[in-house]
Amino acid sequence: MVGYKFDVMTARVTFKNIPLHALARFSFPDVNAATEAFRQIPEVDECLIIQTASRVEIFTVSNVAGGDSPDARRAEGKGLVLNKIKETWESLTNMEQNDIDHFDQTLEVYKSSNVYFHLLRLACGLDSVVVGKQEIFDEIVEASSTAKHAGHSGRVLNRLFESTIRIAQRIRETTSISKNVLSLGDVAVRIVDEKAGLDAKKKILLIGTGRPAAMIAKTLNKKGIAFEVTSRTIERSTEFSQILGGKPVEFGDVLRGFDKYDIIFVATTSDYFLITRDRIHLIMEDKKKGTLILDVSDPRTVDESITVLPGIKLLFRDQVAEIYEENVRERAGIVPAVEKLIDKETPILEAIMHRVEA
Repeated sequence: MVGYKFDVMTARVTFKNIPLHALARFSFPDVNAATEAFRQIPEVDECLIIQTASRVEIFTVSNVAGGDSPDARRAEGKGLVLNKIKETWESLTNMEQNDIDHFDQTLEVYKSSNVYFHLLRLACGLDSVVVGKQEIFDEIVEASSTAKHAGHSGRVLNRLFESTIRIAQRIRETTSISKNVLSLGDVAVRIVDEKAGLDAKKKILLIGTGRPAAMIAKTLNKKGIAFEVTSRTIERSTEFSQILGGKPVEFGDVLRGFDKYDIIFVATTSDYFLITRDRIHLIMEDKKKGTLILDVSDPRTVDESITVLPGIKLLFRDQVAEIYEENVRERAGIVPAVEKLIDKETPILEAIMHRVEA
């Protein structure tokens, strides 16, 4: 009996390679349609896409048997499939020419057993913006279920993801890596809620489009709280809003309308003060209600001199960092145990996939 010979590959772009706001240009407006497009590549039998606010990952299974096409297991065959995946990816997204020119440097590619190891790390929460967060595990489960029911994944990817999910669930429970995980956004939003209250009547602004801003945006979205988002350019704000929510606004408009906001989260990487007394004192002179500003930037980007203005209460990263960093230290102490279990389970996962091939 002839076995089913297949090649598993992952091509991904994540928060580790590019700024989060730029990920919008690599994301698919319609994941289902994109998955179908990748399956139209002659060498691709199965496809599954994991697309979140911090990553786009494409898993494919190739089975090229004979004919004039190079076998997908040989170097030239793998390169051919990857080139077609890249071409399809470019055609389905809003990549700019600079993105296309540097796609090879941005794209990460895993093959065969490296796919199994990477997927286990991802499912266990070691490859997330917030280590151990349950969210990525749930997103993997959802992506697997969607691909299976749509018929985009078959026996190879179905077995791979079912086995990975089962193993990762056991590792998470055994090590407690997911227990009481807090992101910077969780802590920041909780502190602001305690100080000023967060509700639908409050006008909320988020300044920044980096990882700290993304964590805050995720927490606000999870709580169903509307907010506006701004950055140095409206393009960044727009790209950020496409994957992380919020209404994009020009930074100049923010300064001119500073008095309309009740709560302002500042999470930037700027090396100078963005908010100063001189820039906002005229607009804030007649404001009747107070404004709470939480600056979690490192270094600070809100000048403490604004506290002389009436109604302004200013909080800094120090009041968030202690809780957040303690939580990070707890996770860091568990990571080695998780990595040890992943190293132990990866060969088992590989053996499961060999049985599928046989």
